[in-house]
Amino acid sequence: MLTELLSFRGRYKILHMTWFAFFLSFFVWFNLAPLATQVKADFGLEVSQIRTLAICNVALTVPARIIIGMLLDRFGPRITYSLLLIYAAIPCITFASAQNFTQLVISRLALSIVGAGFVIGIRMVAEWFPPKEIGLAEGIYGGWGNFGSAGAALTLPTIGAWLAFGALNPQTGEALLNWRVCIAGSGILAALYGVLYFFNVQDHPPGKVYQKPKNARGLEVTSIRDFWFLMLMNLPLSGILGVLAWRLKKVGLYGDNILYLVWTGLAALYLFQAYNCWVVNKDLLLGKKQYPAKDRYNFSQVAILELTYIVNFGSELAVVSMLPAFYEGTFSLNKALAGMIAASYAFMNLMSRPGGGLISDRLGSRKNTMAVLTAGMGIGYMIMGSVNGSWWLPLAILLTMACSFFVQAGEGSTFAIVPLVKRRVTGQIAGNVGAYGNVGAVAYLTIFSLLPEWLSGGGEQTAAVIAQSNTVFFQMMGIAALIVAFVCWFFLKEPKGSFAEHHEGEEDDSVNQGSEIPVGMNPNDII
Repeated sequence: MLTELLSFRGRYKILHMTWFAFFLSFFVWFNLAPLATQVKADFGLEVSQIRTLAICNVALTVPARIIIGMLLDRFGPRITYSLLLIYAAIPCITFASAQNFTQLVISRLALSIVGAGFVIGIRMVAEWFPPKEIGLAEGIYGGWGNFGSAGAALTLPTIGAWLAFGALNPQTGEALLNWRVCIAGSGILAALYGVLYFFNVQDHPPGKVYQKPKNARGLEVTSIRDFWFLMLMNLPLSGILGVLAWRLKKVGLYGDNILYLVWTGLAALYLFQAYNCWVVNKDLLLGKKQYPAKDRYNFSQVAILELTYIVNFGSELAVVSMLPAFYEGTFSLNKALAGMIAASYAFMNLMSRPGGGLISDRLGSRKNTMAVLTAGMGIGYMIMGSVNGSWWLPLAILLTMACSFFVQAGEGSTFAIVPLVKRRVTGQIAGNVGAYGNVGAVAYLTIFSLLPEWLSGGGEQTAAVIAQSNTVFFQMMGIAALIVAFVCWFFLKEPKGSFAEHHEGEEDDSVNQGSEIPVGMNPNDII
């Protein structure tokens, strides 16, 4: 596979076009982080307000990934990804046109939906690559696409300075950044690529069947116990949005009455989701249907993967959102340099996530790979909690890159397992696991936004207090990762067919792959 990777034909064309679609969605999704201090200055925002925008940036990705997973299993990745990229232009232009904090919040919430794009490519890549290569293929897709956040950090401050034509802040003497054009332009670029993507990819190879559930309204499970486990694991998906609603109220966006109304709506959303899951699984629950042993899967494995994605991808989203400001404040750097150095964390995606997938392919145990990488991540975060201004800057950068290797390799190993759980509901499983990454991000960022206030007792948030909050933040993520590593080691099971030549059920489909396709029928329409 490595020797064929440089080609742009067949499945490798699909892989390259899809990882770049993900790259652009991440570029758009994190176009605020490297420009955040300029936005804060232009609007006169408090630290709590700019951190609230970072939370909004990942908030609606939680329900969006669930919904996208359903649409993906129903309509296929080509249409779903193309429309999502085209949609990205709308909230980007709206954010770039904002005149107050409320408009910034609303447009950022709308933009957070773009983060659901990751789920789409997981299914697309899984359709084109066999299980024995799925780790590396998904790792390349996720890792090279994830580099979009680093791409934004590396390029947007410089482009913003160019577009400001050398203008300086009269009070500080720092270069001003034309952040509005940068953010609007990134959305327009994504929309143009969405059109290109639609006309240049196919959902699956010719002659192969695109498996999908009979009903995509909710996740199909194969035992009554798993149904109630699913209901339990769906609670945090609505609950974390309730936390976000409380945080927005706390920064003065609305009052108690609106907060209670939002909470009521989220409770109704959970009940609606539960009802849809009941509709899909009612025959099982009423005893009218039983799954043969070969068609069952264990939902507890999905739940463990959801926990792994909280601590790896959830922490990455949180760290990417705060790392430029962390370097800027800890080492007294300018915005452009801090953004470029912070990009070293996401830069590792180019190698780390494919590396995690490759290790998972070659080690012979996807479970052990997951446990070891998660433990390494926890140790890395614990050490990052000790970084302060007295550190040698290159050493801090090396530590950041080392920690990010374990984080992103862990993500790669998570999604080396996801497509192997149950093929016909891969989109929804990927959506659920991916949504938990955003649950983690919102939880981490909410705690991070409150730490200075807690540590100062509600008083002045000095540089020392902010530095202490950074230490607590990294150590908290490290402890969480070590706990999940323990769960993986003792409770995660090796997926069936982890290193097979074909996906589940594909051997039966292969008898049709040599047959002729009826005249006039597009292979892409065989679903």
